[in-house]
Amino acid sequence: MNKKTDNIQAQFSGFYNTSHLFLKSIFGMQPLLKPKGKCPVFIGVGLDKIRLGQRVERFVTTELLEFNDITILCENPQIQTEKKHTIGELDCLFLDGDQPVHLEIQFKYYLYDEALGDTEIEHCIGPMRRDSLIEKLNKLKEKQLPLLYAKETKPLLKSLKLKAEYFEQRIYFKAQLFIPYEKKVELKVLNPNCICGFYFKYSELSKFKDYKFYKPKKTDWLLDVTQNVSWKTYDKILPELIIYEAEKYSPMLWLKTRNGEINKCFVVAW
Repeated sequence: MNKKTDNIQAQFSGFYNTSHLFLKSIFGMQPLLKPKGKCPVFIGVGLDKIRLGQRVERFVTTELLEFNDITILCENPQIQTEKKHTIGELDCLFLDGDQPVHLEIQFKYYLYDEALGDTEIEHCIGPMRRDSLIEKLNKLKEKQLPLLYAKETKPLLKSLKLKAEYFEQRIYFKAQLFIPYEKKVELKVLNPNCICGFYFKYSELSKFKDYKFYKPKKTDWLLDVTQNVSWKTYDKILPELIIYEAEKYSPMLWLKTRNGEINKCFVVAW
């Protein structure tokens, strides 16, 4: 196994080990929750140049195919008008035994900010504050899941010899949650097992000057933390982080304490 393949498997493992954000119905949408076993081997290829979201979709397919009763019907079919204008796509259609299922897939990184809104869901915001959990759930409910029933989807379903009303709809929603540094959060709606680190502001960087730092690339945000990376001292990484702060970019970091404990975190520019 070469280093590139090794890394894809490590990304898949990090994805597989991430918990589902919802363990019961949310906004009337049902999560797909399958029994979890030993992490399978990812056998897909051609992932090197695709974005994180598409990579996760391939990972979900690999997980689903571990179940003997699941048959994938199609992945990411483009739904178009008669004039070939694309109005959206369906993430995955599959058979669970004889039951057709329409699955919409999400894998997100959210920072928990109690200054936003009044509920756990409203408190969740992306690292760059460009996307929020409440917006994503509304989009799933109002746009992505209803696409199955659009008239433009009928030709695809006809080719599969199925009708929209035959399908059950499910969401596959995994997330890694980050809470404010040195703060405890008790979750009741969101799965507390999704908490995997903390976040802090650039103004707090000096609190970590005795730590070692590693900044993973975006596709490696998936990885479970490990000792086997190229660690930098505070002084070595500070110039890079100063540039990110000026650009108002909020990167993921791994921090290693003197006793070897490793934490996954975000440093934020807001």
